Amino acid sequence: MVNLTGSCSPTKTMKGGVRMARKRPLILLSNDDGVHAQGLLYLKRAMKAIGEVIVVAPDRPRSSCSHSITLHKPLRVFEWRDEDGNIVYACNGMPADCVILGIRVLCDRIPDLVIGGINDGPNLGDDIIYSGTVAVAREAALEGCRAFAISIAGFENIHYETAALVAKWLAKQLLKVELPRGVFLNVNVPNLPPDQLKGLKITRRGFKHYVGPPEKRVDPQGRVYFWRGAERPVSENLPGTDVGEVAAGFVSVTPLHVDTTFSPLLEELQVWESSFDKSAKITTSSKRRRSL
Repeated sequence: MVNLTGSCSPTKTMKGGVRMARKRPLILLSNDDGVHAQGLLYLKRAMKAIGEVIVVAPDRPRSSCSHSITLHKPLRVFEWRDEDGNIVYACNGMPADCVILGIRVLCDRIPDLVIGGINDGPNLGDDIIYSGTVAVAREAALEGCRAFAISIAGFENIHYETAALVAKWLAKQLLKVELPRGVFLNVNVPNLPPDQLKGLKITRRGFKHYVGPPEKRVDPQGRVYFWRGAERPVSENLPGTDVGEVAAGFVSVTPLHVDTTFSPLLEELQVWESSFDKSAKITTSSKRRRSL
């Protein structure tokens, strides 16, 4: 049973939520690697130097869950202490669920900043669509919050300390400005020691796509099944893109928007409106004649 009156610092509490000190920014953290992930721990430590921190994360790994939400089973939240002794919240739902619970239930005011990460592995190109880490920032943007997702481009010997330093610097910048409504940032950090970073680049989404069939397997009963994850990434290391700049050793910061409308095609497709209207009139007219 969750105790929703616990706080992650020695501050006053209130029924149904966490009362944070008003003098410091309130920062909500989540991820898709789960509440036990090392990246989340490093991120929390970095953010505590800036403001009051609340962590609401999935109770298990939810990588590549995209922006899914939980509708057909109860959402449960459990309070526990991480290895630093700080209270954090584990949820049996998805990253986007964690954001909503954090903003609407566990915090007594809108967070000043929401961060997803630090993700194990990059979120570049098509990864943005599948990523639960990016969904954390996107869901926060839908709620009107400043937000960014941060990932480190490595799976072994990960330099979490580098991504944590980047996150801390970027958080300070974002807390000074207001992003346009619906805009959030996707940040990718090369898996390098801090002193080996070449700098930071503002980028557009690049090309990274996965090709190849899912792996075909046979279970012990002789039934065929398929396993995703064996597909091979194909990418283009173009300058100015997230893919290219991270490959070149730069931190990539890509502004994204919740509005995915492809505006350049709107005017060209408007001809379909009149075409459809004419077709609909003909169809209606024909039906009327047949009924007579």
